[in-house]
Amino acid sequence: MATSAGERILTLDVIRGIAVMGILSVNIVGMAMIEDAYFYPPAYGFHSTGDKVMWALNSIFVDGRFRAMFSILFGASMTLVVTRAIEAGKKGWRVHYARMIVLLLFGCIHYYVLWWGDILMNYALVGMVAFAFWRLKPSLLVLAACAALAYSYVPAVVFGLPEIHEIKLGMQPGASPALQEKAHKAFAQITPSPAELESDRQAHESLAAHTRAMSHGDAALDPWESVYGYGIETLGFMLLGIAAFKTGFLTGEWPRRRYVEIAVACLGFDLLIQTYAAYLILQANLDPFTFMPWDRIFLSPLRAVGGFGYIALIILLFSRRSALAERFAAIGRAAFTNYLGSTIIATLVFFGTFGGLYGQLSRGQAWLIVPVIWAVMLLWSKPWLERYNYGPFEWAWRSLSRWKLQPMRKAASRSPSRAAEFPVA
Repeated sequence: MATSAGERILTLDVIRGIAVMGILSVNIVGMAMIEDAYFYPPAYGFHSTGDKVMWALNSIFVDGRFRAMFSILFGASMTLVVTRAIEAGKKGWRVHYARMIVLLLFGCIHYYVLWWGDILMNYALVGMVAFAFWRLKPSLLVLAACAALAYSYVPAVVFGLPEIHEIKLGMQPGASPALQEKAHKAFAQITPSPAELESDRQAHESLAAHTRAMSHGDAALDPWESVYGYGIETLGFMLLGIAAFKTGFLTGEWPRRRYVEIAVACLGFDLLIQTYAAYLILQANLDPFTFMPWDRIFLSPLRAVGGFGYIALIILLFSRRSALAERFAAIGRAAFTNYLGSTIIATLVFFGTFGGLYGQLSRGQAWLIVPVIWAVMLLWSKPWLERYNYGPFEWAWRSLSRWKLQPMRKAASRSPSRAAEFPVA
């Protein structure tokens, strides 16, 4: 199932590369400080104007949209890998589930040893479900995706908004004891106590401490339970990716005018609403009764909209090979290594046994590490793939999936640009 460079689909590699870079821009907060700050900025490390600017930029341009892009590409890649397996005379389900099982093992190591924000376990588990849909026609895939996304978003409106209203009432003078208690518990959940901060700090003193923290109580079950949480949304994105791949949208086969229309319409609408939401939230000084409805409820359905807008824009900008396109594509071909590598770098910077900066930086300060990691991605990926068939973790994933060591170094007779089988991640 090896393919030549000419058979590779440049747009898919570029989109994946840019997506994994964008995801880091948001994830760095969850790597640098307590988890609560990832979901509610004032919880920790949010004091200066720079912190607010960095939150606003990520909120307007990145948050949710790049994860949607990555999930969409995962569905497309799954379809391509299964299709090529069948064309090679193999059983598609065997190839797919072997890959997902190995991905799940990598995800377990990533979550329990390195970082609570792992998404690989979720992708592996949801990917096992998504396989049941891959043969459907694009119209049915879109219908199933819409159902999955509605299941993810509608309950938040039906139940979430009334709950937020009740909590707000509980903050009012004269509120009933029951409402006051509910409001008190809600605020305790979004604002860590000194004891929680200390416990979190201890959990990042070493890899062993982190593993102990992630292996007990609710934390041990979180990645498995994610399938019933944001995993349904992930499934919706994957199904949209399968449909978009089958129709030729992701491979740049549509008329250029259509991509322009989609980029303008989707990004225009998404960025307008995102900017308005960020303005309201900042005006309210991130008051939770403004922040929570917008961040957790109103903006969620825009993830796919903005994601497809960015994809259309990227296809317009990088439909032809160029030096920059090749750099982004190389990151995408080694996206698995770049994703895990980002966590490894963050672990070296933040964990107590290494750099020890965990909890020491504000949101804006922590983000300054992101361009450094981006530079590493851009610098290493292309030269490495000119010499080797896969990124290091891609090689391990493929070898374990096939129960056979795969050739890492490219044969001398091959062209330096020869590419390997299309990676899933």
